[in-house]
Amino acid sequence: MPIEQWLEAIPPLLVYVIVGLVIGLESLGIPLPGEIVLVTSALLASQHAELSPLWIGVWASAGAIIGDNFGYLIGRRHGPRLFVWMGRKFPKHFGETQLEHARRVFQKRGAWAVFFGRFVALLRILAGPLAGSLHMNYGKFLVANALGGVVWAGGTTAAVYYLGVVAEKWLKGFSYAGLAIAVVAGVAGVFVVKKRLAKAAEKAAGEEVPKEVTEPA
Repeated sequence: MPIEQWLEAIPPLLVYVIVGLVIGLESLGIPLPGEIVLVTSALLASQHAELSPLWIGVWASAGAIIGDNFGYLIGRRHGPRLFVWMGRKFPKHFGETQLEHARRVFQKRGAWAVFFGRFVALLRILAGPLAGSLHMNYGKFLVANALGGVVWAGGTTAAVYYLGVVAEKWLKGFSYAGLAIAVVAGVAGVFVVKKRLAKAAEKAAGEEVPKEVTEPA
């Protein structure tokens, strides 16, 4: 069953909980489709009055922040063993090449990598565990993590929700097929913007930084 149909079939409170749980587990380091669940829920909220975009954004932000914090603590204590296990279980996501690239980004950009990493699929999963294993200062991590989680979750929810509302209003007299095409086009536009942000973050990560970013605890 598609995610949209599955979310439509359950009560609103359970939708919020699932959004927070999936994003929290993804932020913990488990490769789940957190962004797909968030976008689908926000789109449903634009079509069903009983779903609140505000609560979707709140639960998504909370899941992102809490998940990253647990990921940080796990990475701090069990970083090397964790990455070996993740590499065995999910080689396509956490092979040595991907991990080495992510490590370079964090070593050069530190807190900025945590913030902008929320917009990049691989870094979104690895942000917490990597920051912990590299012993990034927890205060800096916490601030960057919270800001990144709120901007990513809140911004994505608001953008998709209002795109859906506008599309439905403009196309009320047209067929549902036309509405579906417009909504898909709007969501695609959001992903294009997010892809450009991700490329900008990766480009910035490749620049040299004059001083060491990571600090001892």
